[in-house]
Amino acid sequence: REFPPGHFFLGHEAEKGFQSYYEPKWMEEGFVPGEEYDASALRGALEAAVRRQLMCDVPYGVLISGGVDSSIIASIAAKFREGRIEEEGKSPAWWPRIHSFSIGLQGAPDLAPARKVADHIGAVHHEIHFTVQEGLDALSDVIYHLETFDLTTVRASTPMYLMMRKIRTMGIKMVLSGEGA
Repeated sequence: REFPPGHFFLGHEAEKGFQSYYEPKWMEEGFVPGEEYDASALRGALEAAVRRQLMCDVPYGVLISGGVDSSIIASIAAKFREGRIEEEGKSPAWWPRIHSFSIGLQGAPDLAPARKVADHIGAVHHEIHFTVQEGLDALSDVIYHLETFDLTTVRASTPMYLMMRKIRTMGIKMVLSGEGA
């Protein structure tokens, strides 16, 4: 069986097995948010979340597909790149240069918009190309790490896996992405 999200496993006994530990209110049937939409509060919360992740003493990067989600995350990271987060920006960041990454087959349509976003935010951009054969060769590793054979998940994760291998060899220790938006 696949391990369900938000669960832990106690044992093989039927009464134990998978136990849920995460039951957010918004998953309840019929849930309606109680707060009105506030664009400035949403923006502030998103910026604070990205800013919090930049409290690092290692070279970092952003994954850019050229889509809205990754472009927003990358632009927020660029906004806070100059100063050390843990010192409220009062001293210069140790790693102020942002490295951006995109991946695709040669001529993939996502690469040009990703490059455009990277240029706009002043990132050192790395465009990674892979071949169909490289994707096929990585499949067993991808499935092993994902622990699923789900076609959509494997198809989306294969380029990401290849990109992460390249990023790791470059010494980049942390990346931000728009995944899961």
